Amino acid sequence: MIIKRELGEKGQIVIPKDIRNILDLKEREQVTLEVREDSLILKKEEDPIDIVEDFFNTPKLKKIISIKKLKKIAEEQYG
Repeated sequence: MIIKRELGEKGQIVIPKDIRNILDLKEREQVTLEVREDSLILKKEEDPIDIVEDFFNTPKLKKIISIKKLKKIAEEQYG
């Protein structure tokens, strides 16, 4: 999705409602701005509690896979 906006007098832009809805941005919510070369990336700030919950809810492996077997699988799939 590409949307053009004009920069206001104070260097501000309004994030269009469509984009706010896609990113589920709410009023006063924190966002992260990242500059990469000549681009600006806006990201929704992740809730630290969600990050920790996701980390601890990671499913456990039923069996341990050796590095040798992982390399073999990778070679088979990616040459």
